[in-house]
Order: sequence, then structure tokens, then C-alpha cells
Amino acid sequence: MNTHTRVAVVYHSGYGHTTKQAQAVARGAGRVADTESLLISVEDIDQYWEILEGVDAIIFGSPTYMGSASAQFKAFMDATSRTVFAKGGVWINKIAAGFTNAASRSGDKLATLQQLSIFAAQHGMHWVNLGLPPGHNNSKSTEDMLNRHSFWLGAAAQSDADVSAEVAPPSADLLTAEHLGVRVADVARQMAAGHRALAGIKGSQQHTALS
Repeated sequence: MNTHTRVAVVYHSGYGHTTKQAQAVARGAGRVADTESLLISVEDIDQYWEILEGVDAIIFGSPTYMGSASAQFKAFMDATSRTVFAKGGVWINKIAAGFTNAASRSGDKLATLQQLSIFAAQHGMHWVNLGLPPGHNNSKSTEDMLNRHSFWLGAAAQSDADVSAEVAPPSADLLTAEHLGVRVADVARQMAAGHRALAGIKGSQQHTALS
């Protein structure tokens, strides 16, 4: 029986910072046993619509520009109305999660994560939160802690506007992104295992009824 799990990371990056965050998410997902992670830029999305129908989870990522997801990522979201939604909901019951990056500490990144979670809900997907406690929120905590910005809904990173993607986001934010990838892959595997178990029970019941 095939137990292989596939997790897609679909993202847009304007200056390379969110690409590094997306790579960290994919790296985390790929660390989970029997899991394949796919890194997909929205600029190449037309090559991947059919592939996305077959994955177990999709993690969405976008920089936060002016309080929302980037225009390029929003174009991807809008395109799903005809490539996914209109086909009868082919993403229903897939696992979903999200991440975002901005130059500011807050930068209204929560608005982008909410936007992504609502988008996933419109497709009938199951949203997975970050699953980490607040990071840098007391006098004994540091900037090196996971979830240093204390987000709950997804992974948030901060990259100084005048610093290149070679050195930003900082390692704590990239490790937080990796954690999200691991968490989503674990949940996807659990969901797949549950489906297989239920299918086995149903098959056993049908066999018993025919005996």
C-alpha cells in the first residue's frame, strides 16, 4: 500500500526573502518520513494545477504588501476560481497552512494569514495553525526563539527592508518556517493514515457481509 505523502508549498516572493521562508517550509516538510515536498512559485503555477489536485497538503505563502497578500499571489488565488473551484472542489479535505514575510515587525501580517486561511476555507481545506507558544514576549526571552513574533495562525517572518535575502529573514524565522512544514506534513500523514484505516474497516465489513 502506498503511504507516500506529498506536500506542496505554493508561494510568491518579490525580493527573495519570502523565497527563503518558502524553502525552509519545504525543507521542514521534506524531513518527515515518507514525505515529498514540492516548491512551487505562483509564476510557474500553470504547470502545476493538475499536480496540486494530487497532493495531500498545500502550504500557501506570500509577502505582506500594504496589509495583504501580494498582487501576484492574489492573482493565483483568483485563478483558482476557474481551475479548482469551478471543477467541483478538487481541493476539498486537503490540509492547508500559511506563512508570510514583511519588513515590519507587525506590518499587518495577521491580515495576510487570515486572508490565506479564508481562501483555504473557500476550497473546503483543513487549516493547520503554527502550533508554537509565543516566542520573544518576556524579559528572559530572546530574538533567537522560535515564533519570536508570537503569531498563532501561521508562520510569520520579518526581513529588514534594507537587507538582502542573503541574510534575511533571520535564522529564528526560518526555523519557525521549518517547524510549520514539519507540522503540516505530520498532520497530512495522520490524515492519510486515517483514510486508509477507515477504508480497511469498510472493506472488512463488506467482506463480512458477503461471507
